[in-house]
Amino acid sequence: MGFFDFFKANDINAEIANRGDNSVLLDVREADEYKSGHIPGAVNFPLSALNQTKLPWDKSTELLVYCLAGTRSRRAVSFLQSRGFSNVKNIGGIRSYQGNLEQ
Repeated sequence: MGFFDFFKANDINAEIANRGDNSVLLDVREADEYKSGHIPGAVNFPLSALNQTKLPWDKSTELLVYCLAGTRSRRAVSFLQSRGFSNVKNIGGIRSYQGNLEQ
């Protein structure tokens, strides 16, 4: 990753379209936000409780992490990487998602 890649916005739509079959879509918003609408197939683990929760996936599982705008997901990715998860990616915020939401 180059210096300017840090400033490049993630394209949540492209990431979801190109995700692997075994990847996990991880929504780190709070439970009430998740219930009000989430990307189909997403699993909710709020950032506020992430350090108190044992995640059920192998540390090499592809985790695609999103939140509302990308800030919490960036923090969640850093946290998960510090815990040994090696295939974690911040895909941005649901605000930019163009598909239908589940409730």
